[in-house]
Amino acid sequence: MHEHEYALSHTQVEQREVSKVLRNTYGLLAMTLAFSGLVAYLSMQANAAYPNIFVVLIGFYGLFFLTAKLRNSVWGLVSTFALTGFMGYTLGPILNMYLGLANGGELISSALSMTALVFFGLSAYVLITRKDMSFLSGFITAGFFVLIGAMLAGFFFQVTGLQLAISAGFVLFSSACILFQTSAIIHGGERNYIMATIGLFVSLYNLFISLLQLLGIFGGDD
Repeated sequence: MHEHEYALSHTQVEQREVSKVLRNTYGLLAMTLAFSGLVAYLSMQANAAYPNIFVVLIGFYGLFFLTAKLRNSVWGLVSTFALTGFMGYTLGPILNMYLGLANGGELISSALSMTALVFFGLSAYVLITRKDMSFLSGFITAGFFVLIGAMLAGFFFQVTGLQLAISAGFVLFSSACILFQTSAIIHGGERNYIMATIGLFVSLYNLFISLLQLLGIFGGDD
């Protein structure tokens, strides 16, 4: 009897912890998306140039690892907004480039709508079914190295259709990450809402950029 009561109490504690992490994650995610959008808008208004690739890599990975190190303190929140703000800044020049196309506004709106649909659809699927998506970890690890290799190949060689393949690969990769990250929260694999937030944010950023590139390839109107 006591063991049953203990098990029930433990389950209730776990459920409360999961609910707390979910609330904090989605709340912080909403705020960082709004902040990143504001920075992207300011970057567009200033007609800022896209940073050098080394600046982008150092800025992103530097702020990412800093956030991971500070994830258990209030400074982790500051670093989170610094990271997402930096990503918003890099987004501004990309959006300006697409707005230079005749149908650029339509492409951006379509990519944004599709990103929202994919995110809410995948998140709802995991939250409703409660399925454990930990089996995707191998796919995500392999996909990361494959995409890195493809991007390096694209940097050094002009391969027909490679950019299309990379963008499509990032759509699948980001979608798998959303499933995996959401599942990790509800199954106890992720208890830090700051890390959960930046994981989902990066997936959304990559998903949006990749969808925008695909739409630009298939629907661009010069």
